[in-house]
Amino acid sequence: MTAPTLLWLRRDLRLADQPALLAAVQQGPVIPIYVLDDETPKHRKMGAASRWWLHHSLDALDKALREKGSRLILRRGKCDEELGEVAEDVGADTVHAIRHYEPWWRNAERAVAKRLNLVCHDGNYLAPPGSITSGSGEPYKIYTPFWRALRDVMPPGHPLDRPRAIPAPSRWPQTERLSDWDLLPTKPNWAAGFAKEWVPGEGGAHDRVDDFVDEVARYDETRNLPSIEGSSRLSPHLHFGEVSPGYVWHRMAGKGGSSSVFLSELAWRDYAQNVILQLPDYGAKNGRERFDDLPWRSGKAAQDDLRAWQRGETGYPIVDAGMRQLWATGWMHNRVRMIAASFLIKHLLIDWREGEQWFWDTLVDADYGNNSVNWQWVAGTGIDANMWGRIMAPLTQSEKFDAGDYIRQWVPELAHIPDPAIHDPEQAGCRPPGYPAKLIGHREARERALTAAKMVR
Repeated sequence: MTAPTLLWLRRDLRLADQPALLAAVQQGPVIPIYVLDDETPKHRKMGAASRWWLHHSLDALDKALREKGSRLILRRGKCDEELGEVAEDVGADTVHAIRHYEPWWRNAERAVAKRLNLVCHDGNYLAPPGSITSGSGEPYKIYTPFWRALRDVMPPGHPLDRPRAIPAPSRWPQTERLSDWDLLPTKPNWAAGFAKEWVPGEGGAHDRVDDFVDEVARYDETRNLPSIEGSSRLSPHLHFGEVSPGYVWHRMAGKGGSSSVFLSELAWRDYAQNVILQLPDYGAKNGRERFDDLPWRSGKAAQDDLRAWQRGETGYPIVDAGMRQLWATGWMHNRVRMIAASFLIKHLLIDWREGEQWFWDTLVDADYGNNSVNWQWVAGTGIDANMWGRIMAPLTQSEKFDAGDYIRQWVPELAHIPDPAIHDPEQAGCRPPGYPAKLIGHREARERALTAAKMVR
């Protein structure tokens, strides 16, 4: 019988539009394998919320594979060692995989390639990261020209169909049990609310796409309104590769209205990957070195403020609503993410890396490229970023984007307060005893942030 081929799965947990899977099927028997590798990423191992998602996504993928006559093999350890051991056990010498661009995955691919014939395919982005370059052949660092150049080569190729069947090997290698990985929290089960919000897996991803197709034309009108929730909520499905961005593009393109705005946001994922391909340590180092001199606050007072921000107890309702939504659901509305991030950086003068790490652990869509690029954009420290002096006014933003109902949902102690007082109950004189006073006034925070910025000029 033909020797089996390994299919190395990571953030590509789908059967449709899966080029690595189709290539493996064409060679004969396939052994799909997922390796939980916490050693190679080191401090960038998957966060707690992402692990919750991963458990359910792997469970859904195994069921989908079994319907095709296959199954998912689970191993834990370093990818090159585990894949090498499985390959030796079953007599395989070739591994197919979709290429990844996070620095630890690039290291893992090099290690696997030393042991086996690794065949990498593109398929997780609209265009292969690094392929969109300027006329001089240089990769873009600024989003706008990157988007223009990417748009010129769109649409992406037509999505590939899932295979009718996946040939199985004559003998399956040893597998671990998903339940033994302890990916789900138990004591306490802080993810109890996640299941009310999400259906991880390829089926849930396609359902989400189907729901959003009817809304994408109004995207630009509704995406900034937290109380309406006009965003697609596709980010965790895209991050885990349960649906390809190419498929999403083809479903949303040409739907009229502001569908093109959504496509430009979809392209931001590609831009972020291009950034970390050029600057692998972007999640830890300022894109603009002069900001290394910025005097971030430290010490007990700063730590107390950081904990208040994490818990949604800043005294700014829109910020607190977002942080509580994050804890309860593993997700936060995009406009509110920017407001909450700006508040931590500019109002509290706390290093953006503290916020990036908190999001890394608590977001179900925690993505190294997106997370680091977005935080540095808000901070003004990135290669393409907001100016430091652009300091979001959370109270004004809350009223501008009609966040009253959103606040009432996630900050129940303010549920009885009507508009417009709910955006700033302290100023309106109706702050309930159980709701905290502001950590700092907006004007005071702004002056402190601008004074700090003088240190980097």
